[in-house]
Amino acid sequence: MTSHFNQRGRNLVFKGLHLKLKDLRKKAEEEGWKNRYLFKDHIPAYPRPEFHVSHLKHDTDQAGLRGIRRDGGFRNPADGSLLWWSLVVGSDEIRSAERRLLETTYPDRTEEQAQKQQSFLEKFATSPVFMESSRLGSYRFTFPLEEVLKAYRDQFCSGAQPVMRLFRTILYKQEVMYAVLVHSPANQQLFSDLPLLTDDPNSVCTYRDGHFIWRSEAMCETHRYKLVHRQYEEQMVVREACKPHQFYVWDNVGVVLHVDRQVLQFDAGRLRENLTFCDKGPVTVKGSPHDPFVGAAEIVKELWPNCLSPLKRAVCLSFYTFI
Repeated sequence: MTSHFNQRGRNLVFKGLHLKLKDLRKKAEEEGWKNRYLFKDHIPAYPRPEFHVSHLKHDTDQAGLRGIRRDGGFRNPADGSLLWWSLVVGSDEIRSAERRLLETTYPDRTEEQAQKQQSFLEKFATSPVFMESSRLGSYRFTFPLEEVLKAYRDQFCSGAQPVMRLFRTILYKQEVMYAVLVHSPANQQLFSDLPLLTDDPNSVCTYRDGHFIWRSEAMCETHRYKLVHRQYEEQMVVREACKPHQFYVWDNVGVVLHVDRQVLQFDAGRLRENLTFCDKGPVTVKGSPHDPFVGAAEIVKELWPNCLSPLKRAVCLSFYTFI
């Protein structure tokens, strides 16, 4: 375990581990770490679904956008060796996760019981993971996971399959970040102290068949509701929490590509095709400026003058309140 400061303040880092909340609380307590979110008790019951994610996103500000256009791809903007992406978890992923959760919890339910089940999972999707707004800038690149991995395989692995490892668990003030490292087989020795990412059914995150599988430990951030199991009806229902707007930690998965000081390159047209504008989130990372939509559209037109398609604006999936 180490602790360090960055633009998001002081945080705890557990190298080579993906710690579930119970274990994270224990280790943080052992270190004398004070966190008013992580150590909250009596959080209303909430679901822990399994999301199957097939797309990644990379958010950036105007300076980052110009650098990506200039370089023809992505690198660490601070001349470091790591390139960070996040999972894209939208309405489709939420619906399929809800279906899996119900099928796993009630494998013997009847067709009639299944038809009576009302959708519930989106009510719990209140963390920044599920928002189309951005904490890191106004510009978002969204790529299919397999396209990113193929580009990495071809450009950094000489055609061999990349290696995936448990990189770290990071505890920020309110966010728990589970990071997965992707690196070239040529760098096995460099990262040999980190465990391989395996297809463990009890793990927080794994990779299988072109998807990252994320078993969320804390999907809500803002707890307005509680999950109720109607065992006799084999259904899950949502009820208003006794103490609404209770705030807790929320978790997320970061996918970290080891690129050294090189660029993960994509065709300029493909970059533009996968670019959208993001509104400013309710909470942003310090030092991440946001542009207005009209100004952003002009900047994108300047950088891709031959593209006739207008810049698209992301629409929020859900909203949340922060204190």
